[in-house]
Amino acid sequence: MTFSNVQTATQIFGEFIDQFPPEHDSLELTFTPCSRPIKQRWRNNRLSAYFVADYLSSFLPVDEQDASSEKRLKQSKGAVSYIANELLENAIKFTDEDFNYKVKFGIHFIVDTEVVAVVFATNFASSETANKLQEFIHELLSCEDPNELYLQQIEKNAETESETSGLGLLTMINDYSAKIGWKFEKLSDDSGTIAVTTVAQIVV
Repeated sequence: MTFSNVQTATQIFGEFIDQFPPEHDSLELTFTPCSRPIKQRWRNNRLSAYFVADYLSSFLPVDEQDASSEKRLKQSKGAVSYIANELLENAIKFTDEDFNYKVKFGIHFIVDTEVVAVVFATNFASSETANKLQEFIHELLSCEDPNELYLQQIEKNAETESETSGLGLLTMINDYSAKIGWKFEKLSDDSGTIAVTTVAQIVV
């Protein structure tokens, strides 16, 4: 895991993929965060996550005579839907609604000796929100035991009643062995808005 130079306009943290093979399959969706009431938005997030997970099945041929093949597909779809839902919810939740920027969300597939699903989400956050996320990223990347950090975050949330916990990201790492990376890009205008892209890789 790596840190970028914090003085640059673009910063990379963790296991971030910026360039994909020229011939690979991907699916991308866009959302306008403030276009719907929040309850409808969360329902739409879940449906989108399930859709992305179903799209996965075309890359994992299933032998109906092989029970382990069916089990693999079920587990992979469950992992992808959880990760997709978490990334999309975070992207919409922490988008700066003062600016009319759309959230981008989707999945890439890299097929080599194994199939790797790369779920991603891009949102546009205020510099304050981006700084808070970077503080958590530094804590996450410097910790030796993500499980211990998970317990610490639970205790911290109970004390502060905070919703900005990072528990979803830690669950991706602890339960699904996800590799996570981030890219922060400062926009060229004077708004102070930061484009934040989060990617999570899992072997399916």
